[in-house]
Amino acid sequence: MQIGGEKMVKIPKLVYVLILFLSIFLSIIVSNSSFSSTFVGSCKRDKDCPKIHGANIRCRKGNCVPI
Repeated sequence: MQIGGEKMVKIPKLVYVLILFLSIFLSIIVSNSSFSSTFVGSCKRDKDCPKIHGANIRCRKGNCVPI
């Protein structure tokens, strides 16, 4: 019979879950920031924005933004 064995298991699980959520959060930030620098420029209509496979880009308030 071990005393405190359950606490020793909970600490690595907590660290694992924190690392998992932190990596998911950072990957979302990186993937969203990669689109924002690609579409610099002004537009008047949707056809003025570049067409890129895998991204839906539209003209909103005079700027090309991914939707």
